[in-house]
Amino acid sequence: MAVRGIRGATSVEENNADKIREATRELLGRMVEENSLDLTDAASVLFTVTKDLDAAFPASAAREIGWTTVPLLCATEIDVPGSEKGIIRILIHVNTDKKQHEISHIYLKHAMKLREDLR
Repeated sequence: MAVRGIRGATSVEENNADKIREATRELLGRMVEENSLDLTDAASVLFTVTKDLDAAFPASAAREIGWTTVPLLCATEIDVPGSEKGIIRILIHVNTDKKQHEISHIYLKHAMKLREDLR
């Protein structure tokens, strides 16, 4: 069994706690579904947000939907000039027998622009 990373990102239109939590729950749900992820296999999760999003911790949304035993960490994404705003990124480290090419990385809403190669 290997540790693999599952990447995902989504966007919100405004710096609003409810919208940040809602978008995070939606993205986590899709990441779990598309990868047939069992939460007991999750080693840790890293959440980043762009500098303009400070109304809520995305990790709090994960805890609300049952991610209570998985180590969670939030951080601010590097503020590169000209980069997309309103972006929530997630990196789930998961213990799995899947090969890297079998992992589905999920990009929703405006974040789809970040990885057009995955469409």
